[in-house]
Amino acid sequence: MPDTEIAPAEAGQHDEQFPLRKLFEPLKVGPHNLRHRVVMAPLTRSRASRPGNIPSQLNACYYAQRAAAALIISEATQVSMQGQGYAWTPGIHSREQVEGWRLVADAVHEAGGLMFMQLWHVGRISHPSLQPDEMLPVAPSAVQPKAEAFIENERGEGVVAPCVTPRALQVEEMPYLVRQYFRGARNAKAAGMDGVEVHGANGYLLDQFLLSGTNRRTDEYGGSSERRARLMFEVIETVCEVWGPEKVGVRLSPLGIFNDMHDDDPEATFSYVIEKLNRYGLAYLHIVNPALAATGEDVAFTERAKRMSEMIRRTYRGVLMVAGGFDGSSAERWLEDGNADLIAFGRLFIANPDLPERFRSHAPLNSPDPSTFYGGGERGYTDYPSLAQERGEAPRSVIDGRWR
Repeated sequence: MPDTEIAPAEAGQHDEQFPLRKLFEPLKVGPHNLRHRVVMAPLTRSRASRPGNIPSQLNACYYAQRAAAALIISEATQVSMQGQGYAWTPGIHSREQVEGWRLVADAVHEAGGLMFMQLWHVGRISHPSLQPDEMLPVAPSAVQPKAEAFIENERGEGVVAPCVTPRALQVEEMPYLVRQYFRGARNAKAAGMDGVEVHGANGYLLDQFLLSGTNRRTDEYGGSSERRARLMFEVIETVCEVWGPEKVGVRLSPLGIFNDMHDDDPEATFSYVIEKLNRYGLAYLHIVNPALAATGEDVAFTERAKRMSEMIRRTYRGVLMVAGGFDGSSAERWLEDGNADLIAFGRLFIANPDLPERFRSHAPLNSPDPSTFYGGGERGYTDYPSLAQERGEAPRSVIDGRWR
């Protein structure tokens, strides 16, 4: 399943005695002045309207409810039909999708929020039923993942299906891939977003090129770390042409194993990539906490993850955002210790639209319902109560699932 599933659920409560000072310090990110450090992480929810995978008023309500985040990063948004890997995820490659995302951006801005769009191509984590003309998904190499795609069956229901062996991309196709991201970045600007994030993590296309376990090419896009990272940097550069680097973020997942990923020497791979990212003057680097890949009491891996996090903090000289498994207290500790500048929260934002206020006031946290993560309507999406709703103070336009 998509990114919502990769992290363990953050704690449902937090330490009421632990002061959250650093979490509420302002921070300048590119041209944007963030009010605090609580970011809404990208979360696949599979609720775009169909046909067309178009954002709707329901999506606008969902994001506007969460506009108190310092920054909202949208759910992963495919840059082309070829880039889709899950049913009912929104795209940014058609005029109708641009208009739908404009509804979302306008609602977030009206509520006082800031929003970046995450640009996505899933590569091999797809299924022919989601591809144009039921073609094979594409990848750097024809390596079948031990992973599943979320597809729509003949009854219109969401079901999981094994991923198939993908088609290896030809070198002549690389400029076409880069143009998909260029178009997506341009469309995100037309939709009124405040910036974009390049999704280079979690086993999707750019990550597939970057890691040696999925990239077995022998041309200029395979082999050394520099060659495997080539497509990622071509994409980053074309997106920066559209937005300017100060409005572009990049997401990476060092040591990540989600979607059947691995690398022979992740320390070398990611130290090269992160050092090179310093040259661009990006808005931020967004890291999935390396410790999330640990299984059980794996002390050796935990130490390796700690060293990876330390290397990233030491190497990257810009704003560093970290996501994965945080509650308010642990986020505060990471910020106080200098391990990150921003913390992104996932599941806690699903269930707590006013998460920053709940942290600030040490209010109880709602628990998310995993059965409603993917697909469906308002239930488990726009019906989680805010503190204002609990007090009967919220406007009806939010309570009834519409943003007007």
